[in-house]
Order: sequence, then structure tokens, then C-alpha cells
Amino acid sequence: MPLVLAIDTAAPKLQLALLLADGRVDVSSEDMATGQAEAIFDRIATLLARNGVGYSDLGRVVTTTGPGSFTGLRIGLSAARGIGLARGIAVIGVPSLLALSLSVAGPSTVLLDARRGEAYFQIFAGPGDALTPPDIVPMALAQAAVPPETTLIGLPFVDIGLVARYGATADPASHRPEASYVRDADAKPQTAGRIERTGA
Repeated sequence: MPLVLAIDTAAPKLQLALLLADGRVDVSSEDMATGQAEAIFDRIATLLARNGVGYSDLGRVVTTTGPGSFTGLRIGLSAARGIGLARGIAVIGVPSLLALSLSVAGPSTVLLDARRGEAYFQIFAGPGDALTPPDIVPMALAQAAVPPETTLIGLPFVDIGLVARYGATADPASHRPEASYVRDADAKPQTAGRIERTGA
């Protein structure tokens, strides 16, 4: 089994996991609302060193892709892509709602506060087995739509060890390392005062 490094910076934590060749997982997790960019490579180096391995031993990198903090997502994605490019290895993107479902053995519903009276919402038949697409809906509607037979997941902190295990066998073609914002970007193109081009 190739060594797998997993990264999660979508929530206000810096979480790393190293899946070793013998199947063990070593985890590093720190509450960190800010400063992830400055700390991430130091923490990765520490995690690798305490297991007697280096970047050259990695077989793939896994990162959560959101929804989550815009800045946090960019940090995790940039780090994972950079390592993957430098080492020529696969980079696996795991949507954060799917990652959260991995911690529940049976059916689950992920319902996360997205602010503005809205919720990120997705229903799973089992770990990683989505029944509905990720969505953002009014909080009251989401709360009313939770199937009674599912386990409710309401906190945004993934089990990074399970993310590493999931990413070890995930298909890179269907798990692209691209941000999953779910909500449309707030920034809109500015068109006021635009000068129309004329001619060829």
C-alpha cells in the first residue's frame, strides 16, 4: 500500500493524517482558525519525520474540497496540488460533506450551518454513498427534511484518518482536487461603466 497524506483545512482546524504501508494511521490535529498557511508545511514535515519517511515516500495526497472557509480551502488545495506536482503523484479531492459521512456506519444526514439562515445539506445511504447531491437550503427547510432513520451530522470537523483511508482507493478521475463551494461566489463581475468594444 502506498503512503497517503491527507489534509483538511476547510474548518478552523489544521488536520493531517499519514496512512502507512502497514495500515496504521498517524494523525495531527490542531485548532487553528488562522495561520494555517504558515504552519502547514512545518506540521507535514513533523508528521513525516516521526514516522521515518519523507515526501519521496508518498504515493498520493488527499485533501478535502469543501464547502468550508474560502481561505482554508485554498491553503489545503494549494498544498496538496503542490506536493502532487512536485512528486508526480495523484491528488485526490474529497468533498467535505462526503468526508463527514465516513464517520457514520449507516445512513446519515449532514446539516451544517452555512450562515445567513441557510444550511449545507446532503443525505447519505452509508459512508461515502450519497443519496442526494450537496445543496444549500434554508435552515428551517433543511431541519424539516432530515430523514428520521439517519444519523444527523452537525459539526464540520472530519475524521482525517478516515479521509486518508477513503482517498487511498478513490478514483482520481472522479475525485478532482477542486474547491466545492456549493454556494455561488458572492463576488459578481462589475459591468457598470464597461465600455463596449467595437470593430473586429
